[in-house]
Amino acid sequence: MALPAIPNEILADIFLRLPTPRGSHPRLRRLRLLPPPRRRPRLPPALPQAPPSALLGFVDYRGFHPAEPPHPSAPAASAVASAADFDFKFPPDGDTDLDWTVREVRDGRVLLDRPRRHDELEPLFKEMVVCDPLHRQYLLLPPIPSDLAAPVVSQLLIERSCLAQCFLAPPSDDQMATATEETSFRVIWLVVLQTRPVALVFSSGTGQWQAPSRSESLPGFLLSTWKVWFVSRHYAHGCFDWVSGSCEKLLVLDIQRMEFSMADHPPCVRFRGDDVAIAEAGQGMTVMFVPKPDTDRRIYTVWRRSNGGSSAKWQMENETFSLDSGSLIKGAVGRHLLLYYVGSVSVKPGCYIRDVDTLQLERVCD
Repeated sequence: MALPAIPNEILADIFLRLPTPRGSHPRLRRLRLLPPPRRRPRLPPALPQAPPSALLGFVDYRGFHPAEPPHPSAPAASAVASAADFDFKFPPDGDTDLDWTVREVRDGRVLLDRPRRHDELEPLFKEMVVCDPLHRQYLLLPPIPSDLAAPVVSQLLIERSCLAQCFLAPPSDDQMATATEETSFRVIWLVVLQTRPVALVFSSGTGQWQAPSRSESLPGFLLSTWKVWFVSRHYAHGCFDWVSGSCEKLLVLDIQRMEFSMADHPPCVRFRGDDVAIAEAGQGMTVMFVPKPDTDRRIYTVWRRSNGGSSAKWQMENETFSLDSGSLIKGAVGRHLLLYYVGSVSVKPGCYIRDVDTLQLERVCD
């Protein structure tokens, strides 16, 4: 008995997930001319996954920079680069000619935003879309409901200043219990007022914005003590941390409980504008790299804390972490530091990752 033919849509997905693109079969060659497979646009799937420890590349405002040989993800990254649309021409133009801006990349999805036309609060209430660049699918997020936005607007008219961000977050435990990781995501819209942060959450499961908890003043927090243009956001072990160059406290958001708290910064001197990096380490530890103020900014003190939330204490390691000449820390993902090398006698220019536990250095791309 002959088996039924595999539909082109499924075969296209299989083709894109091959470690190395192979197009010798006539049917595979024809697939390159077919439109992308249709998916439920409400839940964009993630990009094909390389091995868990690997990295496909980097996405910025210039597009996708795939991993290059001899990196183990290079074949998969090359397939994604040739098949995906990282120019983001497929989201709708709507009634504006403004371009979309890349805000966040997580689990193969990209969050874009742009100002809304004729909106006096357009820096705050932007139009947002979550994209799957591989399948050219997108989800245009609904506007934030007026009943959720009104309290923020009322307070902002009084205070006249805030810190506002939107970003992707991993799915909640409830989402993971009812859907696969491939189709679950959240978008968090954050506005930090003078004495309290306000977060609204869009869930791919419900398709709606929700206020996870009542927003109240946060003890120990005062926005006016922060230099908001030096604030950086970091993620490790289920928590987002906001670091300011002018404050000795960290603003922490536990994304499972959706609760804010204040945590102590490591007890060390920092200069305004210093770039720090927070990463995940083994045994549930969180590690922070802080530049030493009395050096040439290439030597970092290393601080670790257990995954115990805001109550955990930072402990300084005995040995410092030193960067090679011509290199910069650009951030961290998981247990890896993201480094950029301008090049030296011994190191080729490009983007690198360094394991925070083993300190193994691996080049990703140019």
